[in-house]
Amino acid sequence: MTVKAPAILKRSPLRLGFIPLMDAALLFVAAEQRLFQKHGLEVELSPEPSWANIRDKVALGALDGAHMLATMPLAATLGIGNIRKAQVTAFVLNLNGNAITVANHVAERMEAADAPACAGRINSARALKKVIDQDKAQGKAPLTFAVTFPFSTHNYELRYWMASAGIDPDRDVRLVVVPPHRMFENLASGSIDGYCVGDPWNQQSVLVGLGRIAVTTYELWNNRAEKVFAVNQDWADRNHSTHVALLMALLEAAQWIDRPENRLEAATFLARPEYVGASFEVLKLPLLGNVLYQSGSLPESSPDHIVFHRYAANFPWRSQAEWWLQQMRRWGHLDAGTDINAAADAVYRTDIYREAARGLDLPYPTIDRKPEGIHAGQWLMAAATGPIAMGPDAAFDGATFPATDSVPAQPAAKRDAIA
Repeated sequence: MTVKAPAILKRSPLRLGFIPLMDAALLFVAAEQRLFQKHGLEVELSPEPSWANIRDKVALGALDGAHMLATMPLAATLGIGNIRKAQVTAFVLNLNGNAITVANHVAERMEAADAPACAGRINSARALKKVIDQDKAQGKAPLTFAVTFPFSTHNYELRYWMASAGIDPDRDVRLVVVPPHRMFENLASGSIDGYCVGDPWNQQSVLVGLGRIAVTTYELWNNRAEKVFAVNQDWADRNHSTHVALLMALLEAAQWIDRPENRLEAATFLARPEYVGASFEVLKLPLLGNVLYQSGSLPESSPDHIVFHRYAANFPWRSQAEWWLQQMRRWGHLDAGTDINAAADAVYRTDIYREAARGLDLPYPTIDRKPEGIHAGQWLMAAATGPIAMGPDAAFDGATFPATDSVPAQPAAKRDAIA
């Protein structure tokens, strides 16, 4: 592999933020394998307690860049939430990796209400709908589900799953925000009945017998972008060479961790308190491509539960950005008149990714958008500088994007992100 030297680098040392999650792994790998140094960078990794902290610190310049939800730079750029700050991402850190976990008492009621739907997992929301209807008939308070951020991928994944069964997530349940690493303790205390979060915090609840995984987000929509590396647009404009060097280090980290022989080593250092701080046993399950859905059962093979590099995973597809923006519009978080194509073009910077990939002689897509939801199995992308093996992109409900029939928008001023 030929590594092309970047131009003069700036802003050293760089301070990069992360949330203690498995999908921040590329930052940890780049540090442990000295890939930042290889590309002329001095980097300090900064653990943050919440996505709101990440958002605010990057926007204010206290962090040079960060591990972010795929939706966050879009929301910040469009002023959805408390801060309007133009941000860009040129790099996807992983595909998949989230799941919807419910407390045991909810799982038991779901199974009693509709065991076939629970067994099939992709239809498990139908069982939850029956539980919700039972509670309504008895005048009980709604169940409480947690997401990690008001405008998070988790929020929209949870809403998409619920809505598929006729559940209105704004009226039929109570949604609250809980930081990822606090999901487990909130489920244990009974303050929430379920959540959507990234691993290892789903596997943690299952392993100790507190909850069950109803469905993984890979099962909801195969190989959708989950986390990204993002920076302020003005920082990217001032520090282009440094930005490209960072992406080259992350690309090499992605290649390293996607090799099966490196996964156990990765689990060893991810378990350290300065990174994820979960046990090795919890981390190795998803890193080795296994999912434990409920305590006492055997893990099930899911090789693509979390993907770090294969399938052009690191490429910032504007079509996927547009899907997230459509979900924001669907739930009244984005004005119906927003030009989602222009927003995707501004925030998801395919041009910067291509520059980093060229620096490592890696193949990259030559298109910015692709049809989403049309491949049930492996396929080969020819619209690239070299053929790229791609994975399935099917949705559990058969949806495709761009959709033939658009979902009606909700009035943005009338609905809140979280009840």
